[in-house]
Amino acid sequence: MAGKPTRLGAGLRGLCPACGGASVFSGFLGLRPACPACKADFRGIESGDGPAFFVMFLVAILITPPVVLVQLWLDPPAWAQLVVWAPVVLGLSVGLLRPFKSVLFGLNWRHKAGEARWDDREAGG
Repeated sequence: MAGKPTRLGAGLRGLCPACGGASVFSGFLGLRPACPACKADFRGIESGDGPAFFVMFLVAILITPPVVLVQLWLDPPAWAQLVVWAPVVLGLSVGLLRPFKSVLFGLNWRHKAGEARWDDREAGG
């Protein structure tokens, strides 16, 4: 990929939104304070609870129809539904959380989004 990576491309791969050369993660979900490749400063940029919310919302949308259809067609006991769907929900949630966090982090970094502070208000407003 030549030049700056797209927000989505860098985010889905967990790469630096500035250069696309290194991972933004220092652990599974921990973010680095700066990019080791281009030294872009990531301090003060956070994705907050957004990734968890979007992942929960998406997983609920994806899982609810199959769960209801299995219940209507096969009428399994509750324990069987739990045994089948709990690992699917857990796997989807864990698998989607890192890319969602990286994408939202990249968007926040590109738009220089940060926490609002009272001293940031414009005069006269």
